[in-house]
Amino acid sequence: MEHEFQDGKEGVIQAWYMDDSDEDQRLPHHREPKEFIPLNKLSELGVISWRLKGGDNHEDDENLKKIREARGYTYVDICEICPEKMPNYEAKIKSFFEEHLHIDEEIRYCLEGSGYFDVRDQDDCWIRVAVKKGGMIVLPAGIYHRFTLDTDNYIKALRLFVGEPVWTPYNRPHDHLPARKEYIDAFVKKEEAGNPAITAH
Repeated sequence: MEHEFQDGKEGVIQAWYMDDSDEDQRLPHHREPKEFIPLNKLSELGVISWRLKGGDNHEDDENLKKIREARGYTYVDICEICPEKMPNYEAKIKSFFEEHLHIDEEIRYCLEGSGYFDVRDQDDCWIRVAVKKGGMIVLPAGIYHRFTLDTDNYIKALRLFVGEPVWTPYNRPHDHLPARKEYIDAFVKKEEAGNPAITAH
């Protein structure tokens, strides 16, 4: 399933390493020179994605139905994030941008607009993932991440979930949580095993 609906994905999802600037979080924050990341690098971090159609016809989207059935996404709702439509907008945006993890997957399908999902790589560096209309992204349970709008200040996204939704963020550090330990075992230690450190005797 992860390998379906991949054609033209780079048109709606891009990823790059971030700079260390404290400027407006909604700016792209490219390094100089820019360091784009192939999307298969994201899959090594457990982040999977697809390109769908976007827009308001999601209920009739056969490809979305296939993904939901294959991954057990039974719950769905729509979230619009913009100054005009979200109560306590400033406080919410600030909280979304606090580095945190969830004990379940975070699944977002961008119907309209755009935004940035930032994730940590195996070396704890920030990767910025830009998602536009038609992009669907799954962040695995236990990955440290954050979200912000870009300078267009608008995203309309489908939120999906397995079972009853639990949106609880656990701000870093929460390394003791089982979901974090499972994530490290699955995606961080696996990477380290391919590059064994030299130990002093």
